[in-house]
Amino acid sequence: MAAQSEKPEIASGEAVAAYKSILAAVLDRRPSGTRQRLAVALAKNRSFISQISNPAYPTPIPANHLDAVFDICHFAPAERKQFMEAYGRAHPKRLALIHGAHRLKPHTVYLPDLGDDARNERLHAMVTDFVRQMAQLLESEPRKGKRR
Repeated sequence: MAAQSEKPEIASGEAVAAYKSILAAVLDRRPSGTRQRLAVALAKNRSFISQISNPAYPTPIPANHLDAVFDICHFAPAERKQFMEAYGRAHPKRLALIHGAHRLKPHTVYLPDLGDDARNERLHAMVTDFVRQMAQLLESEPRKGKRR
């Protein structure tokens, strides 16, 4: 019985590795700095990008990051199709959520240089978090009741 419960995990790991291999190949063909731009867009460290693009790591790519990955990495249409098919095999429930979600459009905001990398990163993270919270608010259903 234990062997049966282990088999889906192995299949899932292989499915995750399949879409990560596609992402890794795309990133390898992109100019230097693409991984850093992706990290900034996702408000994550570069180590997170290494984890989500390395097939050896089981860390899945969160569904809410896919739009940014596609926008920054510039997948060819065939690669995007292969990636989404592999992602669907690895995460069938997440794929349903993606199809039901609103697509986000990128928008560049120019922030002042605070003269310190740590402070600049904090400011960027704060603005990114604020925009994500606004998007969640806009996507959520309004509560029924009195309006002020």
